[in-house]
Amino acid sequence: MDKPLRLVLGFDYGTRQIGIAVGQLITGQARELCTIKARDGVPDWQQLERLLKEWQPDALVVGLPLNMDGSRSEMSERADKFGRRLNGRFNLPIHSYDERLTTFAAKGQRLQHGQRDGFRERPVDALAAALMLQGWLDNHCTA
Repeated sequence: MDKPLRLVLGFDYGTRQIGIAVGQLITGQARELCTIKARDGVPDWQQLERLLKEWQPDALVVGLPLNMDGSRSEMSERADKFGRRLNGRFNLPIHSYDERLTTFAAKGQRLQHGQRDGFRERPVDALAAALMLQGWLDNHCTA
């Protein structure tokens, strides 16, 4: 019998940085956690391992960057590969979820709240991960 999902981590995969969010199925809410650096899409696996040990998620959700028409892109393939690597390294269930427009929405939220200090200094990747994960939770919570 599969153990019930309680806590999930969400990933907004990118080639330079990866946004990470945490979500709880009991409350059905997601929030930003952190952003980690990546080199050509490869994260610091030790840093990820520390995060997973700290949070002990039941599953991982990787954002799937689809084109606006719903078709897959090169980044979709890279995000899938990242998900397979997460599964291979940490043996946790991996789910993917459409992340179209989450970065755009995250930038809009930051601007709406008067945070105009530049997205290079304050990346929106973790917020984009939280928006993506919130969408996944909204579709998977039965509370």
